[in-house]
Parts: sequence; structure tokens; C-alpha cells
Amino acid sequence: MAQTLGSIAALLLSIAFVLFGHGLQATLLPLAANQATFGDVAIGVLSSAYYVGFVAGCLLAPYAIMRAGHIRAFAAIVSLMSGAAIFHPILIDPVSWSVIRFVSGFCLAGFYLIVESWLNERATNENRGTVMSIYIVVLYLSMTIGQVTVTGFDISTFVPYAIASVVVSVAVIPVSLTRANQPAPITLVRLRPIALYRTSPAAVVGVLLIGMANGAIWTLAPLYGSLIGLETSNAAYYAAAVIFGGALAQWPFGRLSDRMDRRYILVGLGTGAALSGLIVYLLEPTSPLPAIAFAFLVGAMTQPAYAIAVSHAYDHCEPDAYVETSSGLLLANGIGSIIGPFTASLLMEAMGPGGLYIWIVGVQSLLAGFVLSRLFIRSAPPEGTRTEFEYAASAPVGAVITPDPLDTDNPDVIPPEEFPAYEERAVS
Repeated sequence: MAQTLGSIAALLLSIAFVLFGHGLQATLLPLAANQATFGDVAIGVLSSAYYVGFVAGCLLAPYAIMRAGHIRAFAAIVSLMSGAAIFHPILIDPVSWSVIRFVSGFCLAGFYLIVESWLNERATNENRGTVMSIYIVVLYLSMTIGQVTVTGFDISTFVPYAIASVVVSVAVIPVSLTRANQPAPITLVRLRPIALYRTSPAAVVGVLLIGMANGAIWTLAPLYGSLIGLETSNAAYYAAAVIFGGALAQWPFGRLSDRMDRRYILVGLGTGAALSGLIVYLLEPTSPLPAIAFAFLVGAMTQPAYAIAVSHAYDHCEPDAYVETSSGLLLANGIGSIIGPFTASLLMEAMGPGGLYIWIVGVQSLLAGFVLSRLFIRSAPPEGTRTEFEYAASAPVGAVITPDPLDTDNPDVIPPEEFPAYEERAVS
């Protein structure tokens, strides 16, 4: 295990730098956009643009990785992400920021694909769960620290954007200097949404709705905090509390889902999230401590659901279909995340800041209701056939790249003749 961690130490350090910069921007931009009087809907559009870029990156970034290899693709993607960050204070208008956020989303999707495939190749069957759990802890911790770092800057200046850009740029250094060999080409799989839905309707509809709710709360929480009167520092803590609450709740809810039909947990989380959102909407706490405490509660109720829905889908498919399943669910979640921020921003524009939580209540109620209906339609899989929950399933991409890309007998893998880059690498 020590040898494995030593081989990925540089990669983990780069992950920490990139996610620190991403977390800093995630909190900074809604607050700065509100300060620049963009308007709630405009902020919702640029938040959705990030997820449009993320989905595009999931579909297109693999080709860049296949063309250039992991290390060069990593350097290119991280450099582009750094450059995008520094353009925010130069081009201060909603359209420009939406384009920049699209680029950032595209880059981050490629970044996740590279690091997760790299980590999976370095890990063994015996320590993969530990390695990926360390990755998730580094990811959430770095992102949370980046979010609260906003409190140390004047967001009306150039400085926080420069810090975000510099930190992301520095992430290239550890990977560029590593002596470890880069992984084999990543796996491309066929996406069959109808077949995926037939395999697990609760998981597909669930991750779509989860994306609609979580995409909104992740991107608009800083704006909500600002609109209810919290100072910049407290608005940053408010946004960080959502992520931190979700990070802490992942493991206990995941382990609980191993002991029963996971759909019960999804119904419980959806109901808990809807009730939490309703309480926030009705009470609308404006004092920092109660507001942040409720943000933590909302995060704990909303964030673990994606990993549990993915695990539920795994319970109903064969191991050689895991990659196709996780990729399809990721895209469904990304589509939901595109819808969520924009629609929630429309409600905030019409109803005030509480519109965000009206959206959360509505979507989470739909989630609980749909999954509950599935309990009466389909029985749970036999206990011996279910997979064990992995903390790594809470990863933003979560597409575990395990099949051999040159294994043409695997039905999930697109054959080499359809992608000559595989063939070229096999020859070389």
C-alpha cells in the first residue's frame, strides 16, 4: 500500500491544487457576479454553462487523452483551466463568464477522467477502495478549503482570480515531473440510455433528479447566502457547509444502504432533503450560525444520494457493465445539473432567495415519490447479488475505468477498428 501511495503522491498533490482552485472559483464567482449586478437568472445561466461544458467534456475529452496521452492531456487541460480563471476579471459580463464557465466545466471533466483512470490503474483489487477513498477525501477537503479561502480576499479585486489561476497552474508541476509511467489508453464505452433505463429506472431517473437538485445547491448556495444578507465570509462558509455536510454523510448513509434495499435510503434522503428545504424556506434564517447549520443539514441530505443511486444500478447489472452504467448515469446527472441552476435561478428571480429551496423541495419530493413507486413495481435484488457500497462512488465522475481497451471480447468496449488510436497504441 505504501508503494502504491508513493506512486500516486504527485497525482494526489496535483488533484489538491486543482480542486482548491476550483473550490475558490465555485464560491467566488456567484458572489462576484451578484456584486457586478448580473441578476439571478444570469448567474443561473453561467452556472448551467459550467455543467454544459462538463457534459461536453465527458463526451469529448477522452479523444484528447487518446491522442496525446494522460500526461500531455493533463498539462493541456489544466493550463486551459488556469487561463480561463484569469479571464473572469478581464471580461466582466454574463455572456463572457458563461463561455468561461463552459470551458472550465469541459476542463474539469477531462481532469477527472484522467486522474480517476490513472488512480484505478495504479491500485490493485486489494487496495482500490482505500486508494479511491483517499482520493475522495483529498477532493472534498481541497474543494472545501478553496471555498472558505474566499473569506481572505476582497472579491472586487483581481487577487482571488489570480490566486485561483496560479494554484491551478502549479498543479501541472507534480505530474509533469513524475517518473511514473502513464496509464494505458482509457476505455470508451457504448452509451445505451434505453437499455440503462430498463436495467434500473430508479437509478436513471434518480440521478437525473439528483443532478437537478444538487447542481442548483452547489452553484447557487453562495448567491443565496449573499441575498439573505450574509457577509462575503459567511456566504462562503454557507456554501462550504453544504459540501462538508455531504462529504461527512456519504459513508454512513452508504453503509446503511448495504443493509437494506437502497431505494429505502433514497426515499429517506429525498424526504429528508425536501423537509430540510421546506424548513429553510419557512424559517429563512439570516443569522450566520443557524443559516450555516441548516446548510450543513441540507448538504447531508442531498449529497450522498448520487453514490447510493449508482450503487443501486450496480446491484442490477453485471460487473462487465459497470463502466457503461456509470458513464450513462454520469451523463444523466450532468443533464439534470444543467437544468437545475437555471430553473432555480428563475424561481429566485420571481420569489426571492427562497426560490432556491422551493426548487429543492419540489425536486426532492419528486425523487422520493418516484423511487417509492418503484418499490411496489420491482422487488429488491437478492442479498447475495448486491454490490458493496464504495465511498469512491461519490466521485464527481465516478466512471471507474477498468476494462482493457483492447479486449474486443468485452461487449462494453468499443473495438479498435472504430477508434484507430487504440490500434496505433497497440502497435507502438
